[in-house]
Amino acid sequence: MSKRVKKTTTWMKVRKFFNDIHLWGGLISGIVVFVVCITGTIYTYNTEIRAWAQPEFNKVKVEGQKKNADVLLAAVQPEVKGKIVGVKVPYADNAPTMFLYNKKEKEGEGKGSAEGRGREERKGSNELKSPEQGKERAGEGKSEEGKEAKTEAIPNVKAETEPEKKVEGTKPNAEQGKPSEEKGPQGGQRGAGGPGGGRGPRANQLAVNPYSGQIIGDPSDVKTKTADFMQKMFSLHRWLMLNEIEEPIFEGIENRKLGSWITGTATLLFLFGVITGIVIWFPNKMRSWKNGLNIRWSANWKRLNHDLHNTLGFYSCIILFLMAVTGPFWSFEWYRAGWQKTWGTYKSPDAPKEEKAPVFSTLPANGKNPLNIEETILAVNKILPYDGDVTINFAKDSVGTVTVSKNRVGFFAPSAGDKLTLDQYSGEVLEKDIFREKPFNERASASIKALHIGDIYGPFTKLLYFISCLIATSLPVTGVMIWINKMKKTKK
Repeated sequence: MSKRVKKTTTWMKVRKFFNDIHLWGGLISGIVVFVVCITGTIYTYNTEIRAWAQPEFNKVKVEGQKKNADVLLAAVQPEVKGKIVGVKVPYADNAPTMFLYNKKEKEGEGKGSAEGRGREERKGSNELKSPEQGKERAGEGKSEEGKEAKTEAIPNVKAETEPEKKVEGTKPNAEQGKPSEEKGPQGGQRGAGGPGGGRGPRANQLAVNPYSGQIIGDPSDVKTKTADFMQKMFSLHRWLMLNEIEEPIFEGIENRKLGSWITGTATLLFLFGVITGIVIWFPNKMRSWKNGLNIRWSANWKRLNHDLHNTLGFYSCIILFLMAVTGPFWSFEWYRAGWQKTWGTYKSPDAPKEEKAPVFSTLPANGKNPLNIEETILAVNKILPYDGDVTINFAKDSVGTVTVSKNRVGFFAPSAGDKLTLDQYSGEVLEKDIFREKPFNERASASIKALHIGDIYGPFTKLLYFISCLIATSLPVTGVMIWINKMKKTKK
């Protein structure tokens, strides 16, 4: 009796081709992908972990009535060794009020020492926190966490050139593709922005108890082991900690850049792995597709390992794709430019910058005083009538403007924030930057960071990304086990 010849279909050939790409791409990038994913899993809750390590700067006891923000300002002003340039008024009752201030330069701190600090900072990380989302998260003063934010926040800027981010204030003229102001653990933005209204030195944050008026302190003045650990996680995630090595490994290539290229290349291979994995998930016989939706927990360990790889990978494939497709943005300039060209937001570095006419406040003829904090918040809430944290950057001079950003709060709160530029006397809106009103291509281009870290819709999407990142961490392990088992079977 002759043996039955198995017919090779076109789909089987296509599936085998994609399977080979999936296999070898995974084997080549497996170790790096594992490191990037496990550190990314931990770093997903970076802000929350840092806040947990410094509870005194993030939560206060609710007792009685909150003091007026202007009363707090009057009480804090004499105690601040510097100039107060703004305030962040949180929506939560148990959150401290954060005053933004510029420290006075100590004697002997000039340009030279600043450059020295810059060289030291370049050894550490820098922050994106990102290209991208409408709701930038400003770093924690001088804390290590904020270091990634600035570079990643501006798609048109090379991610490797900005070593450290200390949060900057709101810009009235938001750049295309740049997310709105970022928040640190306290959610405050740093510095002030806007013509005559606040684009000054990067500001520190001073936490104040809104009930007692007690000054809690500046979180950037307190160093914690948690902050150091999270910084190591970020360094490992972005550069495999090659930035910690002072001597260049390869002559002519900065170690940070080398690490970025390695992680970027591994992420691209992981992206191919996600795409090919989706293709090969579909079985040769379509009537068997349901098998790919279940994990047979009672099966032998080889079958269980296969199901964990196959099924969990399928359920998380969309989020894994978003993480992988945005990852190389901070590793390769050509990738960053390609993304921006795809969304129609690319601006050539050689192209002349479009100068936008600055706006100014109109001096009132009747000698009216500028709006105080509470009046400014009322004016903002009329234009942006939703619950959210409000950050106000004070006017820089008598004709300067007040720049305000507001971010929604809640479990499903979108990451993108809204910004307004107001006349400091009348509260009239001179400029506004409402994220939802932007064209889709600008919103997409400005959401790269949020798409990568998962805070598109606040804690809800963050939780989904955390679970998906855990799955991504397991995929190189389960994938290698599948390959080893097949190799043993072939030998037999």
